Amino acid sequence: MSPRTNDGEPEHGRPESGPMSEDAAEVDIDRGATAADVPSSAATPAAGTDGRTASGAGPADGTGAGADVVDERVAAVRRVGAAGRRWRRVQLGACAAMMAVGLTAGAVAVGAVRDGRAPHVATAAAVSPGLLASGNLDTAIAALQTHLRAQPKDYGSWATLGLAYVEQARTKGDPSRYPQAEQALKRSLSLKKDNDAALAGRAALAAARHDFAGALTYADKALKENPYSERALCSRIDALVELGRYDDAGQAANLADQRRPGVPVFTRYAYVHELRGDVTTARRVLERALSASTTPGDISYVAAQLGQLAWNQGRYEEALTYYARALAADDTYLPALEGRARAQAATGQRAEAIKGLETVVARYPLPGPLVALGELYEARGAQGDEEKAQNQYALVDAWTAIARANGVNVDLDTALAAADHGDRATALRAARDDWSRRHTVHTADALAWALHVNGKDAEALAFARQATATGYRNASFLYHRGVIEKATGNPDDARTHLAAALKLNPGFSPLGAREARTALKTLEADK
Repeated sequence: MSPRTNDGEPEHGRPESGPMSEDAAEVDIDRGATAADVPSSAATPAAGTDGRTASGAGPADGTGAGADVVDERVAAVRRVGAAGRRWRRVQLGACAAMMAVGLTAGAVAVGAVRDGRAPHVATAAAVSPGLLASGNLDTAIAALQTHLRAQPKDYGSWATLGLAYVEQARTKGDPSRYPQAEQALKRSLSLKKDNDAALAGRAALAAARHDFAGALTYADKALKENPYSERALCSRIDALVELGRYDDAGQAANLADQRRPGVPVFTRYAYVHELRGDVTTARRVLERALSASTTPGDISYVAAQLGQLAWNQGRYEEALTYYARALAADDTYLPALEGRARAQAATGQRAEAIKGLETVVARYPLPGPLVALGELYEARGAQGDEEKAQNQYALVDAWTAIARANGVNVDLDTALAAADHGDRATALRAARDDWSRRHTVHTADALAWALHVNGKDAEALAFARQATATGYRNASFLYHRGVIEKATGNPDDARTHLAAALKLNPGFSPLGAREARTALKTLEADK
């Protein structure tokens, strides 16, 4: 299980600094009403439950009218990705215009992903998952917008609107919401300096943009004003985890549990323990959170986390049971749909897994599921599958270009995807940049693998060891370490870690697991 957040970014090149005038605020409230605004939340995604896109395209199985739309999206997003690379140093306005094209053509989402799927950093929602999955977020935003037109000096409603935009960006994958969130939160702070709701919102926004140092600063400021702010307490845990300060994150989780026990805190508390290898405590806390959940949103959220924890440990039938429970509470909940597809792939149900992931990426094309679907196509190897796989990887490339152009740090996503399915030099550059800012197990693993694919195995080994040093039980990390040990002439250690990866989670990756078995077979033959 990895970070529990989805992230998006800025809107159409609008200025991101300075308080808005009241007239500008009114205009800004209504900006972003584009194709990406089809009502969507964790409970009501931008596509129907039958796998159709928001534009009414056909099924996401690559047939009929749907295939034309998917092909158009792939082509458009490829153009966006290429343009993003060519103009990465050009003004934000030009890049933002390209982002608008990408969003309109394919509803490209921006977000973090979980381990075993191009792991990413970021964590759970700063507010109750029940709110995110309630289906009421869009309605609430519309009501706030109407209220603020009439009462533009209501600092509390500006803060609430800012946080709601952050959550809308996360649940929709709509990057246009982040600058709207920033402007709303700045407006709140200009009306009432240091109000804790707006400061907590700034912390959540910084975390969503992967500015974890900034998130920690804002969370601390919010807690100085209100020590019991659940949003600030959760953002503080998130920031410390994503900065690699695991001991401090554990203390922050304990404090949050004392002050504001509840589902958002329980899930973070569990994740901190999982990162230290204490899967038993993580499972117990998540089960406690599930038993305390009463809304469909909370139930689907926590059950999916339990499914992910079980999948990480290779307990696929248990994972499928939890995903079924999540989907019984909300049959549109995308993390559960994605998790179920991964568990199906691990149990040999490849056709079902491909169909499930096609549905997911048609609604919410993030790097993790895109890479997983591409690898499933490669593993299947049917006619046309190689092209289908490359199309998924092209969408990942476009996603990173769009995200970076709009203020989100995507170095970790870039490093992981590019190492296996892109430009290796780019992967290494991105991994080194991410490591320069934070020392997490995820970044250590990404840097180790990027160094390996660039032929720098001696340097890679130290980072591979650091990635597994906390006791975090992750098959991808063990696989990477084993391959690097094999390359550096440490066959005994390589056999140990490759065997451990396959024992822990033999279906951790459609391609990686196959390569791990091949490497282990070679090592055994050489004994």
